[in-house]
Amino acid sequence: MSAAARKPPRYRKHPVGAHYGLGDWLLQRLTAIVMAVYTVGFVTCILVSKPATFPQWKAIFSGTFAKLATMLFLASLLYHAWVGMRDIVMDYVKPAGLRLVLELSIGLTLLTYLIWSASILWGR
Repeated sequence: MSAAARKPPRYRKHPVGAHYGLGDWLLQRLTAIVMAVYTVGFVTCILVSKPATFPQWKAIFSGTFAKLATMLFLASLLYHAWVGMRDIVMDYVKPAGLRLVLELSIGLTLLTYLIWSASILWGR
């Protein structure tokens, strides 16, 4: 028997569960940075303009840049929430059917929030 034939089989990793790896970890960190930058910019804008009435608040969000930045913030917030909630559900809810229902409910709720937020920001 040759030396190659006596080698033990190679170990192969088969990830299961909430182990989606580096991609989701990096995206969650990126969304945190986006939210932090937006928060600093928004607080600075509020401290400088000091809106006191509804028309003044509305004027802050009337520009295209403010709307796009706010939508990016909201999309980041909701994706960040999705990754966190998905990991919690996958770690602590063991029955597969219940886990699927919870993940679907959470995903649809977050998607509804994104659509609702867009309609508020871009609506007339």
